[in-house]
Amino acid sequence: MHILAGQGNPGPKYAGNRHNLGFMVLDRIAADYSFGPWKKRFQGEAAEGTVRTSNGPQKVLLLKPQTFYNESGRSAGEAARFYKLTANDVTVFHDEIDLAPGRVRVKRGGGHSGNNGIRSMIAHLGADVRRIRLGVGHPGDKSMVMPYVLSDFAKAEKDWVEALLDAASRALPLLLQEGDERYQTEVLRLAPAPKSDPKQARGE
Repeated sequence: MHILAGQGNPGPKYAGNRHNLGFMVLDRIAADYSFGPWKKRFQGEAAEGTVRTSNGPQKVLLLKPQTFYNESGRSAGEAARFYKLTANDVTVFHDEIDLAPGRVRVKRGGGHSGNNGIRSMIAHLGADVRRIRLGVGHPGDKSMVMPYVLSDFAKAEKDWVEALLDAASRALPLLLQEGDERYQTEVLRLAPAPKSDPKQARGE
């Protein structure tokens, strides 16, 4: 079993926020690979399924913590303990303001870089948890970060967001089989990051 956890906030109020990009990826994976229904488990919503790789089928649990973004590690930690898994068996998809829109980086180890959701994941799982950092860009001023990530993607951003969701899902067998670098390379190949002005992308 491998756990794919998303970062986000529960409820329709936050569904389209930049902060919920991790949840959006899991929803796409669930649809593309015909996962079972979402059920309330582990202080979150979970769906089970199988992803076929060239090495055979891989059982996967998708997990959307309902504890709010900053406490998401509580949910992921509970799921990992239930399945007797370690940090190496958990991957977290989350939005990343320190990456340009549409950029993707896979990271293991190190700190949380000020992301309180990742801080919680590390606290409950350990520093080796794999993180798929999905760039959403920076608003330009530290005081604007919170309203920025808690606002919906602008209409001008829809194309690259849709391409990123599709690529993150399509490349999933490589993540489960061949590892971090191969997955990152394939996602960027399938969905090259936009070259437009970030301010223009945000509709400013």
